[in-house]
Amino acid sequence: MKTIYFNKFYKSFNILSGILIIASLVFLVFKGLNFGVDFKGGTLIELRTDKSSANITKIRDSFNQMNLGDVSVKNFGNETDFVVKFEKQNSNDPKFIEEIKTKLSNSIGTVDFRRVENVGPKVSAELLRSGVIAIALSLAAMLLYIWIRFEWQFSLGAILALFHDVIITLGVFSVFSLEINLSIVAAVLTIVGYSMNDTVVIFDRVRENLRKYADIKIFELTNISINETLSRTIITSVTTLLALLSIFIFGGEILKGFSLAMILGVIFGTYSSIYIANPVLVSLKVSQRTIVKEEKNN
Repeated sequence: MKTIYFNKFYKSFNILSGILIIASLVFLVFKGLNFGVDFKGGTLIELRTDKSSANITKIRDSFNQMNLGDVSVKNFGNETDFVVKFEKQNSNDPKFIEEIKTKLSNSIGTVDFRRVENVGPKVSAELLRSGVIAIALSLAAMLLYIWIRFEWQFSLGAILALFHDVIITLGVFSVFSLEINLSIVAAVLTIVGYSMNDTVVIFDRVRENLRKYADIKIFELTNISINETLSRTIITSVTTLLALLSIFIFGGEILKGFSLAMILGVIFGTYSSIYIANPVLVSLKVSQRTIVKEEKNN
């Protein structure tokens, strides 16, 4: 297999990553994230209409006329099923829901409310806090795992790659105002695991080659290790992306956010394993003596 000189582009891609991270942080701080009903509270209604009245624009206009706050309407499943989310919270009041149903029926025709859910502000705040804690704990656990399995230089490279993937993925969601819900939190946690798995495979080969080639500097050695694991990386990434693209295209509106987050995570995770994690080892000048010293200390 032809050798690809990834190490020649370390500096260029590090600059690109720095720009993307700064831009993502700016958007996250000043624009923020578009939290869904799961996190900011509100009412969710799953409804079914006749084919003649199955029109997202008409349904959205009808809800907007009811002064319910921000309204989101998405197609759910087949063409006559929709999920409607709005800020106002009175879904436990039968009269409130019945009034909405009556107004909607007068506007677009017969509708059937199949599911109605209410998420209060206290519950949503707890969900948001739990989501942040889950992501933070997963990052801490990954850091501890790498620290135990490898040397501290490797753990630093791995954790920087993880932060890179999570921050840029959230940055994309902020830029395009994509909704953040519980499924996105699950996607971010999966991204953390995927990125770490890819990084560990390359790190394993780097450490093995450090023992094998004592005369080769870490700059060249990382490139050798990446090339040796490249076929595995490509096969894993491409097959995963094919499955995720199928979900994104055919899975319906309800799975689009989750699958998009996963697609971004796979792309950034593969990229960061090569251009974030490995340059850290080069910058810290990891050598065979580093490995031997750490092993003696353990």
